[in-house]
Amino acid sequence: MQIDRLDHLVLTVQDIQKTCEFYTQVLGMQVVTFGDQANPRKALKFGQQKLNLHEVGKEFLPKAQHSTPGSADLCFITEIPLEQVMEHLRSCQVEIVGEGIVQRTGARGAIASLYIRDPDGNLLEISNY
Repeated sequence: MQIDRLDHLVLTVQDIQKTCEFYTQVLGMQVVTFGDQANPRKALKFGQQKLNLHEVGKEFLPKAQHSTPGSADLCFITEIPLEQVMEHLRSCQVEIVGEGIVQRTGARGAIASLYIRDPDGNLLEISNY
């Protein structure tokens, strides 16, 4: 067996609406609604991937054994130069964590990265190859 790519992952969050506002306004993702009409679900779509959202205490089954808001550490790749990303983040009043732009290693090699936190405290790395 060989895994080809990641399709989606699930974030457990305190407040789905607040999470959707942050990810759409700050990171430019798109909110999508899916599932049955009696029990609709929300996700954040970007590129060919998505983040499915579970509200803590109302998770869909099956779920992670220890699903907890604020426990994720995610890296997102953008083609936008990080200096422009920093300007946008400042205009959204989002604090940059740590030293600003730093060198890291991504799945395909060297990346330049900066870090922020979402409303639940998840660490988000925004990077350029």
